[in-house]
Amino acid sequence: MEIKGGRVVLRPVTDDDAGVLREIIREPEVAAWWEQVEDFGEMLAIVLGEGQVVGAIQYDEELDEDYRHASIDVFLSARHHGRGLGTDAVRSLAGWLVRERGHHRITIDPAVANGAAIRCYEKVGFKPVGVMREYERDPLTGEWRDGLLMDLLARELTR
Repeated sequence: MEIKGGRVVLRPVTDDDAGVLREIIREPEVAAWWEQVEDFGEMLAIVLGEGQVVGAIQYDEELDEDYRHASIDVFLSARHHGRGLGTDAVRSLAGWLVRERGHHRITIDPAVANGAAIRCYEKVGFKPVGVMREYERDPLTGEWRDGLLMDLLARELTR
C-alpha cells in the first residue's frame, strides 16, 4: 500500500528503514515525545518527503461497530519540522482512513506540552476534546505528563 499526499508519500516500512528511523527517534526533539522503538515492524508507513525518509506514521483501529474509529501517531526528524510535511502526512493518512477504511472519526493524543504537534493536528482539522491527566510517562524523565485528546470527524477533514 502506498498513500500519496500533496508533499509526502507514505509507504510500508522495510528492514532497510530501521537504521534511519533509529537515528530520527534518538534526536532530542523527537526523543522528548517518543519512547525508543526497536521493532519498527509495527509502524504502518515511512514518511517520504523531499526525496528521503523524514519519519514514520502509524494507525490503530477500533473495529467494534458501536465504537468504530481510528487513531494516528507520527514522528518526523527535527530537520523537517515546520515545513508542512507532518501536516501533509497526517492529512493523507486521515483521508485514507476515512475513504478506504470507512472511519467517521479519528483521534490523536499529543502531550499537552507539545505545542508544535498540536498546531500541526489543528491544521488538519483535529479539535481538542479534553486533557487526560497523567496520561503517559515522559520517555526521558519517567514522570507522568498530561495528554491532549483530539479528534477529527470525517466531515471536518481539511484538504
